[in-house]
Amino acid sequence: MFNLTRRQFLQYSGAAGAALGTTGLAGIASAQEPLKIGVVYVSPIADIGWTKQHSLGVDAIKAEFGDKVALTVIDNIFMPQDAERVFRELAASGNQLVFGTSFSHGTPMQKVAPRFPKVAFEHCSGIVHLANLGTFEAKYYEGTFVAGAAGAHMSKAGKIGFIGGFPIPDIVGPANALLLGAQSVNPEATCNAIFLNSWFDPGKEKEAANTLLSQGCDVICSMTDTATGVQVAGEGGAWSIGYASDMAKFGSGKQLTAFTLDWSSDYVGAAKGVAAGTWKPEARWDGLAGGVVKMAPYNEAIPADVITKLKQLEADIGSGKVHPYAGELKDQDGNVKVAAGSVLADADIRGMNWFVKGMIGKLG
Repeated sequence: MFNLTRRQFLQYSGAAGAALGTTGLAGIASAQEPLKIGVVYVSPIADIGWTKQHSLGVDAIKAEFGDKVALTVIDNIFMPQDAERVFRELAASGNQLVFGTSFSHGTPMQKVAPRFPKVAFEHCSGIVHLANLGTFEAKYYEGTFVAGAAGAHMSKAGKIGFIGGFPIPDIVGPANALLLGAQSVNPEATCNAIFLNSWFDPGKEKEAANTLLSQGCDVICSMTDTATGVQVAGEGGAWSIGYASDMAKFGSGKQLTAFTLDWSSDYVGAAKGVAAGTWKPEARWDGLAGGVVKMAPYNEAIPADVITKLKQLEADIGSGKVHPYAGELKDQDGNVKVAAGSVLADADIRGMNWFVKGMIGKLG
């Protein structure tokens, strides 16, 4: 057992799981020892939010493998130096598959993985791949585009508020898509953005949400690991948009929808690959079509015909008929970044470090 400060160690073995599946599990079907998997969360496990959704991925592994798997889960590991030590200890203690769940886990995993070539590493939000390091990610921007359209339909002010953890591409891109979705309904819509430089700081998030309300924003979306933005918006009479989990119960009846994340396929798929001896590093990036991004039920206050349009928009994005980053797109300074008739390339989406026209705020 680890004996490290600020760490919660939980040992799971399959008592909570269902019977072992048979597809792709030949690699451990006759093994004497269970498949050992380590998972590192960036924040505390809560009832909702980013880390909660990753914990549901772990639950999916337990349900699939039963007592054929032993999981070591450690939460609240954000600082790179702490993360590197934890990943190294997980690999050294016999785990055959190790998950990192935050962009901040990237450099530590890149340092540790080459030292343990027989261990499979999976990094959520990662962009670097090695011989034994794969990545998985969600197309958050597809969800925020739909949510932005919902917000524009219900906003009276035409002013959206956005709270992000850090100004990194994974957050900047979805913020842009939120506004672009709103502008697909109301071309004059704007979005005020505030970054916390933290994933989990309810006090700071409350202050940011109140600032956005004071600036006249009547729809607020937060990409953090708490429901604070949804709660403050509801208490202030504004609409809200949840992230990662359905946060309607915190929104005083004002959550319009949430773009939720279902990582189950990534967790179970990686575990099956390691179990069968077929795992290889991949770059998985799924959205509405793949079921990794899902829209929570729409608020009943939204007119029925608008809900129909929103569901059609979901389908059109999933099929590729609508692309959230279709041109013409200009940046804050009015420079054309995507020409009319073109769409932003995947590599540029993954590395987005600029705000679209109508975004109010700074990245630096």
